[in-house]
Amino acid sequence: MIVGIDLGTTFSLVAIMRDDGPVVLPNALGANLTPSAVSVLDGGDLLVGEAARARATTHPERTALVWKRDMGTSRLWRVGDRSFTPPELSAMVLRSLKADAEAALGQPIEEAVVTVPAYFDETQRRATRDAGAIAGLRVERIINEPTAAALAFGLHERHREMRAVVFDLGGGTFDVTVLEIIEGVIEIQSSAGDSRLGGEDFAEALAAGVASRLSLPLETLRTEPRSWARLLAACDEAKRALTGAETARVALPDLSVDGRLRNIDATITRAEAEVLWAPLLDRLRAPTLRALRDAGLGPADVGEVLLVGGATRMPCVIRLASQIFDRVPDRRLPPDEAVALGAAVQAALKQGHAAVEDVVVTDVAPFTLGIAVAAQFGGQQIRGMFAPILERGTVIPASRVKTFETMADNQKEILVEVFQGEHASCEKNRKLGSYSLRNIPPGPAGSQSIDVRFSYDLNGLLEVDMTILTTGLRETLVVEQTPGRLTAKQIADARKALERLKFHPREALPNTTAMARADALYVELVGPARDVLGAAIANFRAALDSQVTPMIDDARAALLALVDQLSGPR
Repeated sequence: MIVGIDLGTTFSLVAIMRDDGPVVLPNALGANLTPSAVSVLDGGDLLVGEAARARATTHPERTALVWKRDMGTSRLWRVGDRSFTPPELSAMVLRSLKADAEAALGQPIEEAVVTVPAYFDETQRRATRDAGAIAGLRVERIINEPTAAALAFGLHERHREMRAVVFDLGGGTFDVTVLEIIEGVIEIQSSAGDSRLGGEDFAEALAAGVASRLSLPLETLRTEPRSWARLLAACDEAKRALTGAETARVALPDLSVDGRLRNIDATITRAEAEVLWAPLLDRLRAPTLRALRDAGLGPADVGEVLLVGGATRMPCVIRLASQIFDRVPDRRLPPDEAVALGAAVQAALKQGHAAVEDVVVTDVAPFTLGIAVAAQFGGQQIRGMFAPILERGTVIPASRVKTFETMADNQKEILVEVFQGEHASCEKNRKLGSYSLRNIPPGPAGSQSIDVRFSYDLNGLLEVDMTILTTGLRETLVVEQTPGRLTAKQIADARKALERLKFHPREALPNTTAMARADALYVELVGPARDVLGAAIANFRAALDSQVTPMIDDARAALLALVDQLSGPR
């Protein structure tokens, strides 16, 4: 069986296709959403998911969050006394999802369709595939998140003819995709977005606003991990509260700021928060309009607007989408689950599942791909100009070729540098790789022609063929080792290392998660409420020491009920 996985910045999900449609599988805690969080306990055990996320405020130096934005880079994340690459951290989440799926289905899972933001480039997609390999999953198909959401949406609308926009704002990335559905064919017409814009940025903007109002030194706060983590978590909670209320409170007793303890207590109105968020909302507008331009459409040409991603619950985001398209957006699919459900549809398509036998989906290249060239202007040679070969918006899989000529007499070698982006200058685009094409026959400048062909597949992976036309010599680009890209040996080594790491037992996660949530809340409380919670924590610890399962279950239920009660407005 092939599962569909939404590997998200803040939350991840795994789903499968049933005869009556796609469904999300629950994790060990019975929840559909698994936080993309990894934490290392003092004893060395690894926690993944809700328990790890709960430790982010109490043990920020031992917890990793929001590493998805660093996929495809060489950044190392320090977690406790260990260092991990972003693919290795993602692999731990994938491993947890794999275990949850196997527990729910009662069979081994070896293959997955994994989603990525439409604006993930080639190196980020390869890093995602590496993460799957480390986790023991075969990831032959990578699908864009808005395309996945379109699949989930289109599965129920396949007998209609319509044009729709998927407006996808998750925890860390933003994508907008224009699609058309005709007789079961879901055709993606354009995609645009911002791979470093999401709900986390709204929480950070709110934290910066609170710090400014209370005259707290923001840059100093950012250098104090525990204080910054507490402020950020409180502002994220306030952001969520403002979805349904006009005001929210940020209360943090004994917050360490520059060596002094401060009692933080601020009330934020939705209107005040939206002033802080205005620059972020402006960043949502530009890619949306660009996606419409690339599809050759105006807002009035769109029949449906589908909101996807947890951050689209925010009233200001809903209002922005309504203003751009002059219509009320559609929210029939659970915004947190739509991408995972679509990944399950794609997995079913790959398997040939009967439930999707009449569904066809196309996709488009989200970036322009090309090479660096030199050009003559007024007798001067200008290097580093970008020559597009495969334009953004091209329906994929696709293959495009352009012919280039030598620039110098008796030129024997050409350095073919591959870039991705939309700028005329290569230095403003992202370099994907390079290849030295040698053995060019001697001759005057311009006498030798070279065909450069780009072939781009549905997984967003690129192959570059270079052919010297006079000799027929053909070379294929092997992308050089890029930051964040692992070699086959590194993947094998990382997989062995992952197997050696001691993961916290899955069956004990409910207890560990309950304790982590209670500990995190205890830090934030003062007065009688703190005393009541402390007593409940002590009771739960006593139940754990007893090793009597019914007593543990009752104490855990009582503790979690109290945590939920005390987590409300204070």
